[in-house]
Amino acid sequence: MKLLIDADTGIDDALAILYAIKSGKADILGITTTFGNIPVEQATENTLRVLKLAGVENEIPVSQGAPQPLVRTVKVFPTFVHGVNGIGDVELPRSYQLPVSEAADDFIVRTAGEHEGELVIVALGRLTNIAHALKKDPELPAKIKHLYVMGGAVHVAGNVTPTSEANIWGDPEAADFVIQSGIPMTLVGLDVTLNTLLRQSHLDMLQQSCSAENQEIVSFLNRSMAYYFNFYRQSDALHQCAPMHDPLAVLVAIEPGIVQTQQMNLRVECRGEHTLGMTVADLRRKPTVGSPVQVCVDVDGDRAIDLMLDVFI
Repeated sequence: MKLLIDADTGIDDALAILYAIKSGKADILGITTTFGNIPVEQATENTLRVLKLAGVENEIPVSQGAPQPLVRTVKVFPTFVHGVNGIGDVELPRSYQLPVSEAADDFIVRTAGEHEGELVIVALGRLTNIAHALKKDPELPAKIKHLYVMGGAVHVAGNVTPTSEANIWGDPEAADFVIQSGIPMTLVGLDVTLNTLLRQSHLDMLQQSCSAENQEIVSFLNRSMAYYFNFYRQSDALHQCAPMHDPLAVLVAIEPGIVQTQQMNLRVECRGEHTLGMTVADLRRKPTVGSPVQVCVDVDGDRAIDLMLDVFI
């Protein structure tokens, strides 16, 4: 699989990237970065350090992307979720790899052209980079094999507002534009990620059973997830566990049988006072609103966590 990851590298993005590398099932052609959990510059720095941690420094190109949404302005980032540095305030060793000079949207357009019909993109953050790439190359939907998006909430409540999931809410215009573009797409949203819980007990077992080469990775996961678990304890009353939003999106790309999907026509609400960023599905018998998207509606959460962690043993 020819894979490109688009990420705002926070705590669970880091696990998603590490899983993709360690699975050995994906040829990762590059990682593009965007704003979201943290400013884009910090996301780029985190990505480079995570690649060093994984032992692939200078092997996977990293391209920096959008610092702001398509039409909105972001001034505050959710440090209470991911920490000031985005990875639970854990200090990873500095990488000597530098980001490529090519901007993320150009990187996406070029890579899709070079691997036409083969490229799979997994978007773990706001869809701003993908939207910019589509605007530069309107033929992009025909060149991309599939786009997996961590985002949205169809049958469940949102996690930023009562109706909206963070990645879609963070740039609703970009999300709506991408959904309407015709790219073959699967939405890996809160409908399934909230049922994919990583627990401290999983990490304790992993610490005991991981291979020597993965000990530093597992130590990092333990330390960074402690911050994440604390947030979810305060926000959702979860005890020593957290949903694995971004890792599940990568897992679905690599192991699609882990979820059940249903085709729905979707739009993103870009104006509502209480519904901004809502992924609106036209569930009528004869839908007329929106574009067809495969939406994940069920997941084997325990199996998903096992698959995520098995690569570190």
